[in-house]
Amino acid sequence: MEANREHPGERAGQDPIRLIGVRESALSVDEVFGAVGDEAAGGIALFVGTVRNHDGGADVDALGYSCHPSAEAEMRRVAEKVVADFPVRALAAVHRVGELVVGDLAVVVAVACPHRAEAFEACRKLIDDLKHEVPIWKHQKFSDGTEEWVGAC
Repeated sequence: MEANREHPGERAGQDPIRLIGVRESALSVDEVFGAVGDEAAGGIALFVGTVRNHDGGADVDALGYSCHPSAEAEMRRVAEKVVADFPVRALAAVHRVGELVVGDLAVVVAVACPHRAEAFEACRKLIDDLKHEVPIWKHQKFSDGTEEWVGAC
């Protein structure tokens, strides 16, 4: 057998983008993790973004996310770029919109690749590009009564 021959299990059988969504309801880590299961993947990297209780030295009580109607399509575009740049077997990304409180899940993304290093790199690229390119805006509400809008995500 040749050393660099591709194993039949490594061939892509379906669209690696398994789940993309913008939701008003609570997010599920289990749903995202389940969406990226793939027998040819040796590594799955998962990132969960939560609402923290502070930002820039100020106490955060709550926040709201809103989005442009194109947000889900833009998430898919970002996902397609990651799939083109990495050996992705499966990918999933969901982002919450609406009113959230400290501790709520705001975004969950996961990427499955043949090896762990690729999975880590692809997952980081996915969340970083999602934050910078998808039209989702955060409205933070601070304990002192002030508010702040934060650019994309």
